Amino acid sequence: MAVLVGREAPNFSATAVFGDDFKEIHLSDYRGKYVLLFFYPLDFTFVCPTELHAFQARMEEFKHRDVEVLACSVDSQFSHQAWLKTPKSEGGIEGISYGIISDLGGNIAREFDVLNPDNVAYRGLFLIDQEGIVRHQLVNDTPLGRNVEEAVRMVDALQHYEKYGENCPADWNSGQKGLKANKESVAKYLSEKH
Repeated sequence: MAVLVGREAPNFSATAVFGDDFKEIHLSDYRGKYVLLFFYPLDFTFVCPTELHAFQARMEEFKHRDVEVLACSVDSQFSHQAWLKTPKSEGGIEGISYGIISDLGGNIAREFDVLNPDNVAYRGLFLIDQEGIVRHQLVNDTPLGRNVEEAVRMVDALQHYEKYGENCPADWNSGQKGLKANKESVAKYLSEKH
C-alpha cells in the first residue's frame, strides 16, 4: 500500500455525476481548494450509502471550510445516477449533492493504491490541500465505515497548522491550542493537559 501523504495527488480525468448532470472533471481543476476525495466499494451496497449520507449531512461544514467533497467508485456514471434517484427508504442516495466519480476499470483507485483484489476500492479517504498535495490519508477495509467527524477534524487540523504554524496534538479539536515544534511547548502542553 502506497503512502501518498506529502506527495502530489495523482491527477485524473473522469466523468462525475452531480445530481442529474454528468460533468467531465480533472482533479487539477480543484487547485486552490481543499479536496476530500473518498473511495467506496460499490453502488447499491450496504455500508456505502451510510457513508455517502454521512458526508452529505456535513456538507455545510465542508463548504464553510472551502472543501470540495468528491466520492469515487468503480461503477459507471449511469449506475451512480440510478442510485442517486433511489430514495433512502430503498437504500438509495437521493439528495447527495457532491460529485460522484465514475472509475469504471478502477484506474483512479489503482493510482491512489486502494483497488483491492476483487477490483473494487477499499474505503480510502484523501485530504488534498490547495496545492494538490495529499496531507492525510486513511484506508479502511470494505466492511468498516468511516467517521466523518474525524474527516472534518482533520480539515480543521490542517487549516489550523497552515494558519498558525502549530502542530495539532492527539485528540485536538478546533478552538484548542496547538503545539510549537519544540520541547518547551510539548512540556507545557503535557503539564497542563495531563
